[in-house]
Amino acid sequence: MKQIVYMAGVLASVMLVNCGPKMTESSNHSGKEVTLTDVDPMPYAESITADELKEMLYVYASDEFEGRNTGEPGQKKAVAYLKDYYIDQDIPSALEDSYFQIVPESFFRAGSGIKASENVVAYIKGNTKPEEYIVISAHLDHVGVRDDGEVFNGADDDGSGTVGVLEIAEAFNKAVEAGYRPQRSIVFLHVTGEEKGLYGSRYYAENPIFPIENTVADLNIDMIGRVDDAHKDNENYIYLIGSDKLSTQLDSISTAVNNKYMNIDLDYTYNDENDPNRFYYRSDHYNFAKQGVPIIFYFNGTHEDYHKVTDTPDKINYPMLAKRAQLVFLTAWELANREDRIIVDKAP
Repeated sequence: MKQIVYMAGVLASVMLVNCGPKMTESSNHSGKEVTLTDVDPMPYAESITADELKEMLYVYASDEFEGRNTGEPGQKKAVAYLKDYYIDQDIPSALEDSYFQIVPESFFRAGSGIKASENVVAYIKGNTKPEEYIVISAHLDHVGVRDDGEVFNGADDDGSGTVGVLEIAEAFNKAVEAGYRPQRSIVFLHVTGEEKGLYGSRYYAENPIFPIENTVADLNIDMIGRVDDAHKDNENYIYLIGSDKLSTQLDSISTAVNNKYMNIDLDYTYNDENDPNRFYYRSDHYNFAKQGVPIIFYFNGTHEDYHKVTDTPDKINYPMLAKRAQLVFLTAWELANREDRIIVDKAP
């Protein structure tokens, strides 16, 4: 996450979740005709496992990736890793000839010395509403290498979110292969330059591959692998930020999905407008929110290793990382498959 210097009722919520999904699938990897009626998404959510997340994160947050500093060789290794993952999973690029949306050097702050970089964008095309999009985002970069050669591995920030998105993509793809293609399209967006000032997400929001006006929601994951001091006695939590800022319906759906499937404690402490940390403005969802796109920011809170070389993969709570990623998948599943697009009823 960028470091700065300076409920609706339960009954109504359950009704919202029970509305979908209902559709007829006619195009999928297996070629089968499948009728989707209240399909249980849990088998696909449960394909998101602690072991797979751990295996990927020990690679992605290794010294080999040199702290994934924007525009630098380690970051290039990171985007290549992400591209290869989507190719291996047979999940297509959102672009015609590349998984990379180039963020030119000129887009970064003049005199910053930041070189051109890349967002990585893959997607699964929807079946009945393919021109409506659910974006699942995380930032792929971190802050590089310390002057003494120590690497900022960024295992939680935001290696945890990055591998979470990869596992969520795999879960959706497993559903497609079983004949359950989502109604709406799902965009897997790995943005660069977050640590430098939310550049990659701003570039996408201002130069969208898919129309912003057709973007239903952005579910942004930035740090979901640790437990903060406030929850030492109860690791079964996640901070939610922004879920009610633009759409009360999104917040109700989010709550209902969690109540139905996961029972994670949803902590809204940092959703308070008066919170001095101002986390709502400090990660990539904000560039979508500014454009009027409803968002949810999933966050485990800061900890003693935040923005330090000690943010390493051995300190990640992998069972909770898996559970939180499953929650994001299930929320995206509901948003993608419900009959009606969620309503924006608040001003950005």
